[in-house]
Amino acid sequence: MRIVVPAGGIGGARFLRGLKAALGVDAPTPGEQSTDAITVIGNTGDDITLFGLRICPDLDTVMYTLGGGIDEERGWGRAEETFTVKEELAAYGMRPTWFGLGDRDTATHIVRAQMIAAGYPLSAITEALCDRWRPGVRLLPMTDDQVETHVVIEEDGKRRAIHFQEWWIRYRASVPALSIVGVGAEDAAPAPGVLKAIAEADLVVLPPSNPVVSVGSILNVPGIREAMVDKTVVGVSPIIGGAPVRGMADACLTAIGVETSAGAVAAHLGADLLDGWLVDEADAGTEVEGIEVRSRPLYMSDPAATEAIAGAALDLGRELAGRKGGRG
Repeated sequence: MRIVVPAGGIGGARFLRGLKAALGVDAPTPGEQSTDAITVIGNTGDDITLFGLRICPDLDTVMYTLGGGIDEERGWGRAEETFTVKEELAAYGMRPTWFGLGDRDTATHIVRAQMIAAGYPLSAITEALCDRWRPGVRLLPMTDDQVETHVVIEEDGKRRAIHFQEWWIRYRASVPALSIVGVGAEDAAPAPGVLKAIAEADLVVLPPSNPVVSVGSILNVPGIREAMVDKTVVGVSPIIGGAPVRGMADACLTAIGVETSAGAVAAHLGADLLDGWLVDEADAGTEVEGIEVRSRPLYMSDPAATEAIAGAALDLGRELAGRKGGRG
């Protein structure tokens, strides 16, 4: 069974770990290629250039999580991380100081920066980085083109656009977003392999990632959503009982005028895209026209619970694909 997963950061990465377990996918041994059972289309809208380094938070979070190098408590960055470089940059007066650039993590960004300078596209760079981490999935960026999510805010009576990372990390989304824009998305093209992976997939699974700036950013790349419409697509709600499972997705939903509820997110994604939608038991009874909604416990509280959630998504996907007579 071939699965395509458009994924953001922490929630998407942890769900992928459960999906690998549910499918019995192990990390390849040295000398083997990563399995094609799961292809991850990683969000690059969060990417940012700081201190001359191109930082790809969501790609790295997936890579580290599935490769065994993530800081489990934070859910991002490297395990056993130190921040000497960050402290030294601050001592020199370098800005910004709000981004937590760790020492081990910096090595990844240096490798990426050198490969960018040598002319390699992000897809080739990501493949090279995964040679070390061996995540057991095929990890593709959504595009090789530069796309950055910017947020329009108002401060002291003046409107200005800031990078999503500044709004998310520095402001903790406390300043209301007037709009959220994927700069460059309209002119971007799917990265090599993305459309082929979708075309060959038996199932597309949307993990409990931010529906606006993670999954939403991926679907905004021309051609990706259109390719998924022809497939069987099931999703796992990132909203439980009217609140995000993690992070500040509610602030993002408010910015685009969508209610923070499991049903509203499914309706926003659309019945043309979604065939099935898993909601938590707290949202049992949710109905969305044109979408099969099922309820089950959705808190990824431990590996067993996460595997069970992924397994439920697979079961629903198989059932719906059977009803469609193998359309996708």
